[in-house]
Order: sequence, then structure tokens, then C-alpha cells
Amino acid sequence: MKINIRENLFNQMLTVLAASFTLLASASHLKSFDPKGIDDSTSASKDFYQYVNKGWMEDHPLSAEHASYAQYDLLSDSSSNRVLRILTELSNANTEKGTNAYKIASLYGCTMDSVRRNQLGNLPIRMDLDKIENTASEDMIELFLWMHKNFSSPLFTTLINEDVTDSKRYAMYVRAGGLTLGDRDYYLENDDRNKSVREAYRKLIERQMINAGYSRKDAKRIVGNVMKVETFLADSTWTREESRNLVAMFNPYSNSQLKEVYPNIPWDRFFVETMGIEPPQQVIVTEPNSIKQADNLMATLSEREKKDYYLWLYVNVAAPYLSDDFSNASFEFGKVMYGVKEQRTLWKRALSDTEGVMGEAIGELYVERYFPQSSKDYMVELVENLRTALGKHIINVPWMSDDTKVQAMKKLGAVSVKIGYPDKWRDYSNLEIDPSLSYWENIHNAFMWQRYQTLDKWGKTVDPTEWGMTPQTVNAYYNPFKNEIVFPAGMLQAPYFDPEASDAENYGGIGVVIGHELTHGFDDQGSQFDADGNMFNWWCSEDRDKFNALTQRLVKQFSTVEVLPGLMANGEYTLGENIADQGGLRIAMTAFLDSQKKKGIHVESEEAIVDGFTPLQTFYLNFANVWANNIREEQICALTASDVHSLGKNRVNVSLKNIEPFYEAFDVKEGDDMFLPEEERVIIW
Repeated sequence: MKINIRENLFNQMLTVLAASFTLLASASHLKSFDPKGIDDSTSASKDFYQYVNKGWMEDHPLSAEHASYAQYDLLSDSSSNRVLRILTELSNANTEKGTNAYKIASLYGCTMDSVRRNQLGNLPIRMDLDKIENTASEDMIELFLWMHKNFSSPLFTTLINEDVTDSKRYAMYVRAGGLTLGDRDYYLENDDRNKSVREAYRKLIERQMINAGYSRKDAKRIVGNVMKVETFLADSTWTREESRNLVAMFNPYSNSQLKEVYPNIPWDRFFVETMGIEPPQQVIVTEPNSIKQADNLMATLSEREKKDYYLWLYVNVAAPYLSDDFSNASFEFGKVMYGVKEQRTLWKRALSDTEGVMGEAIGELYVERYFPQSSKDYMVELVENLRTALGKHIINVPWMSDDTKVQAMKKLGAVSVKIGYPDKWRDYSNLEIDPSLSYWENIHNAFMWQRYQTLDKWGKTVDPTEWGMTPQTVNAYYNPFKNEIVFPAGMLQAPYFDPEASDAENYGGIGVVIGHELTHGFDDQGSQFDADGNMFNWWCSEDRDKFNALTQRLVKQFSTVEVLPGLMANGEYTLGENIADQGGLRIAMTAFLDSQKKKGIHVESEEAIVDGFTPLQTFYLNFANVWANNIREEQICALTASDVHSLGKNRVNVSLKNIEPFYEAFDVKEGDDMFLPEEERVIIW
């Protein structure tokens, strides 16, 4: 369906952007820790998070559009403003058709053209919705396959990813899916919070289906059928804690076994018609009971129930790329789910959508302008210092045998490092962006292009150069399949990383992040993979038992924290991140002290004191500083239900209670709130 109402409204786009340039013009170099933010009314030994961050929190109150706002978001804003400058310049330039620059500018123009989207309304999706409605009974299997191929994943999902037992090749995974709300508790639990989210979700479905052209009566019917299907799926979905059991999720099925155990899903046709590949000889089913439920629903749901479910899945995928009526409905749901008061501005949404399609092409322009080679060189040195420090910790941990230590050191030495940007940029030459098409059509075409890029991996060896994030992303990660740590250029800004800051600040910021990612290779999940990225037990059994005992003590520490009245933190679900936080802190301090010793700097000398703080204090101050955050109660609930990371305050206060050098740096004594008896402290790495 090709719609030519008028050309993209670049003039409108530029008008909207004009206001944002006030931000760009006034943006200054981000800084690391600012001692002016210290809360003199709170003792460091009482609440270190509050002591460090009260000033920052007062200077950065929550705006109506934010469910939370943290140092992380401030850094993301800096990265976004840089990308905004790039996209605006491309939009003003006379770019050559077919180039990445032309595609970026054209797609961004579509995202900014709200006038055209509002004129089109639901027209871009009507033909496909009619297809769903008008499918004959004998063609329902074809409709199911069409949905999986084009728009969403009814009942379950599939994934091509590294094989957990042979990381150099790809495997086919069949996984639980079909829950729009994500977590099973939203459908099954009857406390006030979950009931309010469920009710808001019902209203969202009804409003979006009316926006899509359905009567209120039909929309209400669709709501009922969607809730029926998704609640059935939720009832079989694993809990958050169960979903972290990697061994339990490795269930290989032969093609014949797959068809025997789940006979109502046409597997051979599924792989051939939705993915364009021959049926795999082996498929890994991650949650067998969930796929069994999907199989049962294929046989028991009525034709009307299936169609209503498919209609909603389609509309929900397309909604962000349609008229304001759709985005406004989503925002109303967000008020309940996250506590936001105001919708994000158009340019911010446009930026996010454009990066979602052409992120690496934008990243190539980003690093040319904002990431100097000197920053990469400094990071290389930091990473190797942290690697050496973790090696010292592994050698010296008292609970691990020498045989297991040898294997741990082998894995540590094999960790590969990616900093800033890929060595090989993604090829977008086959991606078509047509300004004459509607925004949804361009996005759908981009979705299909990305899908084919993934399917093209099937049968090939894994590309070790591939990145899982764009260069401008403010984040970092450890990939157990490749045994690699990755730090995009966007992350390498203050307060995490600042070439103008002291070593103490950088080691307390990005140094802890590096240590955190390295430690992920040795957390409760990463430690199940060997040096080559294969899920293989390289541990002596007694050492694994000791490790598990220590981790359960850490689970208990975090699970006893009440994040809101009656709502406890989930130490089991956040265990991997909590292990990495603690390891990152300890390893970074060792690396910092070693680096200062090499430079001949005595960190306890009077000459080393800056702004009244010793280097050791500054290290911990900037660590706490990077987690400064203002957050709404609704977002605390949402994150506790869905995020594998602990809340920022707990990442600081609970983690530091286990760190002996912190006690010494801030004179924490028995009786202080930040004090934990030595026998209760947990030291893993």
C-alpha cells in the first residue's frame, strides 16, 4: 500500500527542533563528581547514597515526562543531543538518494511529520487488519504463519542465537512469548498494583482498537479475548527467578520430537514459510510448559478468539508509528504503569525510532565527531589494569581450589574487549526508506529488513566482530557466548569516564563498570560458560557449592530491603547484577591502587587530598554519584517486577556494606547504618 498525500514536512520538523537547540547551545562538558552536591546534614556512615547524591537530586527534579531521572539519563541526554545535531544537519543537507545519510534524513523526516500521520489516521494498517478479519476458516494456519512472518509472534517466539554448547555456530531457540505486559504477575496477581495495571491495560486495548476503526462493542470483545489468551499464557510462563536457570532452559528437541510433543503447531511449515529455512534438525525449547500451553491454545481457541488476539498484536506493534490518537492512548497507559505525567516530546521519540532502525549508521557519524582515539587508548589501559586486578582476586579467593582457579584464569585471559565502535560497520545498502510511503510502511519495511539480516545468519559461523549495541548507546555489556566485554562510545562520558577528571574519579566510575562487566563472566550465570563461550562446567563441585552458598547470602542481603511499604527487593532475580556490582567495586579499587603505585602516588598523603577528600574517598564518592536518581513509586514497582538490576540506592548502600576499604575511607563503625558485622559481609570476587 503506497500513500502519496504530500511530501514530508521538513519545515515542520525544523520548527519543532528549534526549541531543542537551546539545549544544544547551552550544553557544557559533563563533569564527574561535584563535591558541592554533598549533603552535610547526612552522615556518610548513615546513608552514603543520600550523603553523596542529595544535591544532585535536588538540582535534577523529575520532569513530567520522566518516570525516573538518573545520572544515566543525563548522560543519555548528552548523547541524544549530539545525535540530534547530526540528524538535523543531515535533514538540512542535500543528501544523495540511496546513501545512509539520505535514508537517515528521510526516516527522521517521517518520524517528525505528525501532521501527515494524523491525516492518515489508521489508514496505513486498515488493509492488514481487513486481511486478518476476512481470513477464511480453512486459512487460519496461513494467517498464523503470516503473523509470525510479518508483524509479531503469537503464542511463542523464535530466536536465532549462539548455541550454548557450541558458541561458534547458531542454534534455533523456541521461547515463551505472547505477553504484552511482559511479566506474568500482571495477569495473575490480585494485589492493588497489579489490578490497576491490568485495568489500565484493558483500557489501552479498547482505546487502541477504537482508534483502529472498531466499534466500542467490538473493542470490548477484543479486550476480553486478548485477556483470556494472555492470561492462559501467563499461567504457564516461568517466574522471574525461574527464567534465570540457564541449565533448565536448555532443552534440545529433534525435529521429530518437536512435532510429537507440540503437534498442533505446523513446525515444518513454520520454519519454511515464516523464516525461509529448512526445518532445523535440532531446536532448543527454553520453557517447555509454556510452549505446551501455546500448542494447546492453537487447538482450543475459537477462530474469533485467535483473530481478536492477532488484531491486537498487530495494532500494538504498529501504534507507535501511527497518529497521535495511538500515541496518546499509550501515554495514558504509561501514566499508570510508570507514573509519567507528560508524554516525551516529538523529537525525542523521533530520535529513538530513527536510531532503532539505523543506529549503527548514525553511530559511524557519532564516533567521527565525538570519540577521539585518545579516549579509546585510555580505556584500553583501564581494561587491562582491571583484568590484572581481577586475576589477583581470583588467585587469592580463599574458597576456590587451585584447579578451578586455573580454569578461571584461562577464561579471564580469553575475555575479548570492544571499545567505542565496531571494526566493521553494518551494511544498510539493501534497506529501502521511501519518503513517499507512510511512516508505518517504512518502519515495517525496516522490520522486515532486520528480520532478513538475522535469518541470513542461519547456517553460518558466528561473526565475532558483531556488536549488540550502537556506538552512541549509553550502556555496556558482557556477552557470555563470545566471552567479551563491550563499551560503546556513548558510555564513555562523565561521570563514568572523563579524561579531564582524576584517576580516582575514573576508576570509581568507568573502572567499576569495567570490573562489573568482567565479573559478569563469573557471576551465577556467566560462570556456567567457559573461555570459549560454551555452557560447560569448568568448576570443581565443592567450589561450585561454596560459590552458591556465598551467592545465597547475597540474595538474602538484598531481599531484606523494603523498596516501598510492603514491597521487598528481589535478591534472587537481581543476583547476577549484584555479584557484578560487588566484584566491580573490589576489582576497580585494586586496579586504582596498583595504578597509583606505578605512578609513585601515595593515596594517603596530604598532597593527594583534593576538595577535602582523599583519593580513596573520591573513588567511592564517584561510584555513588553515578547512581544518583529521582524515581516515581510506580517506576519502582515496575522495575522491581522487571529489571534484573537493583535500584540505584541499593546498588550503592547494600553493595558498599560488604566492602572493607569503604569502611576505612569513611570511618564506618559498629552501630552505624552503613555497618554490617564482618561475619555477615559477603565477599565473592
